Amino acid sequence: MMASSYSAKDEDGHITVSGPGGGTLRNKKPENTAFKQQRLPAWQPILTAGTVLPAFFIIGLIFIPIGIGLYVTSNNIKEFEIDYTGDDASSPCYNCAKNFSWNNTKSCTCTIPFQLDQPYESNVFMYYGLSNFYQNHRRYVKSRDDSQLNGNIDSLKKPSKECEPYASIDNKPIAPCGAIANSMFNDTLKLFYNDPNGTSVPILLTSTGIAWWTDKHVKFRNPVGTNANLTAVFQGTVKPVNWHRPVYELDMDPENNGFINEDFIVWMRTAALPTFRKLYRIIQKKNNMAPTLPRGNYTLVVDYNYPVRSFEGRKRMILSTISWMGGKNPFLGIAYITVGSVCFFLGVVLLVIHHKYGNRNNSANISN
Repeated sequence: MMASSYSAKDEDGHITVSGPGGGTLRNKKPENTAFKQQRLPAWQPILTAGTVLPAFFIIGLIFIPIGIGLYVTSNNIKEFEIDYTGDDASSPCYNCAKNFSWNNTKSCTCTIPFQLDQPYESNVFMYYGLSNFYQNHRRYVKSRDDSQLNGNIDSLKKPSKECEPYASIDNKPIAPCGAIANSMFNDTLKLFYNDPNGTSVPILLTSTGIAWWTDKHVKFRNPVGTNANLTAVFQGTVKPVNWHRPVYELDMDPENNGFINEDFIVWMRTAALPTFRKLYRIIQKKNNMAPTLPRGNYTLVVDYNYPVRSFEGRKRMILSTISWMGGKNPFLGIAYITVGSVCFFLGVVLLVIHHKYGNRNNSANISN
């Protein structure tokens, strides 16, 4: 029997073994380099009381003031909310909610009086809120055609299969297609200020500037430009099943009509949670001396077009101001305060343990 012999290492660092018949076998041993043999220089921290305790105290002393500032800033934001679902017999919108369905072509109007106890300064943002509406469902999120929404003519005439079963009606393409567009929120909200002299003053609600700039100017485009005749552009298409009017009649302003309608764009950006709010209108501040919404009595007029009883949902109207950190959301401040307090508490506990048992261990080591 012929024994195999060991040969020297190749230039690439591999080791070859000569076998029977003069052949060579390549060994799978990794190259003898610092990287492959894990001999690179590394720093391994040694956790001692002198390094851990200051870290806990520093994190606590930094996070707690930041959390307090965020929490106070959030609480200074003024917010008012009205639930107009109409599930209670005493609600002004009860009759509308009881009798309305997707098949209705005529809207039902209800009025809701309310009072603001404090004036709202600067710009005021009006939101609509929905509850128990799962926009994060996988099939719902995929039910859209981004190419069609970007103005592609081929996709306009032949929507993506992802839009099924809301892609076509009687072999005519739906524009815009998909379940997201089909379920677009279409309640109309109007706000009136009841002047002390008895007159009702309408509040000017701005419908532009509510969508993200990238959505308005990049992701959503009409097929042949904004100023074209949209009626001719969308000829041969049909409106979504639950819509009361086609997409080219969403607004009289050509800069806010069709696929670039900002109400439509806001709705198409799906929410991550079943309870959410979306920006509906902006109330611009005009006079620097007077508040945007003074203290007093108001009336909310709702054209009830969006039924929510089928999925046991709820509808809300929210008036809110904003700050440098956005809308009212105390969670971030509470999270900072909690983390900072826990770190500071752990620092105190570990300091007591170290003071009580650290000297004992040192004495034992000296005696040994």
